[in-house]
Amino acid sequence: MTIIPGDIKTAQFHQLLLGAIAPRPICFASTIDEDGNPNLSPFSFFNVFGSKPPILIFSPARRVRDNTIKHTLENAIATKEVVINVVNYAIVQQMSLSSCEYPKGVNEFVKAGLTPIASEVVKPFRVKESPAQFECKVLEVKATGEEGGAGNLIICEVLRMHIHDDVLNEQGQIDPHKIDLVARMGGDHYCRASGNAVFDVAKPNLQLGIGIDALPERIKQSHILSGNHLGQLANVSAIPMVDESFQLTGNDFEQQAKQLLDAHEIEKAWQVLLRMK
Repeated sequence: MTIIPGDIKTAQFHQLLLGAIAPRPICFASTIDEDGNPNLSPFSFFNVFGSKPPILIFSPARRVRDNTIKHTLENAIATKEVVINVVNYAIVQQMSLSSCEYPKGVNEFVKAGLTPIASEVVKPFRVKESPAQFECKVLEVKATGEEGGAGNLIICEVLRMHIHDDVLNEQGQIDPHKIDLVARMGGDHYCRASGNAVFDVAKPNLQLGIGIDALPERIKQSHILSGNHLGQLANVSAIPMVDESFQLTGNDFEQQAKQLLDAHEIEKAWQVLLRMK
């Protein structure tokens, strides 16, 4: 099959591009607006383009469906600062949840249950849970077009790099198995850079996930459920009602819910957890 861009709909060509050009590393970009409100959003049009000076580039593309731009782009243009955090398997569900298109001013750190920590030389916060974080100044923003789907290349110079010590090997280099990065592919597919597995992550609920901050305290305080599990549970538009027809077995509700979430049986996991006192 041969395709000439423009012969098919932009949305269709977009999906073909993402399926063919993969895996793509994920830029988890933290910015602030001119009023100091934090914003956190992931982008898979991202990579490193030099080491002296160290240059990272990511692109918040114009939305295909309505040709609007994203808050991250607005903030980067206004403040000229950004923190780029990498994404590993331990936070992939929370990262996905943060990509919900919450209204301007909503704090995605809170919605995704991630921890903001102060940067040293820029105003945007770093993501504590990210194993590597880059404080950057924005050198240039280059628009590649004005129609839906056009890119906006945010060219960043790294001012500080922070690395978790526990992802380093004895030689002080990053161990790929310890950092356990994930990358974006087409559709709902991701891949795990520490192995050969390709896994699915459900796209954020189009009606906006409730966010981890809206989960019942007894669920948020669980010692059994991980951040990934909480991210799955929080990606619903409302807490479900109890289904009286649902059959429970045993009384170890958290372990049952964990097993169901690992199997991507989110509705069943909710029914189990709704019975937990």
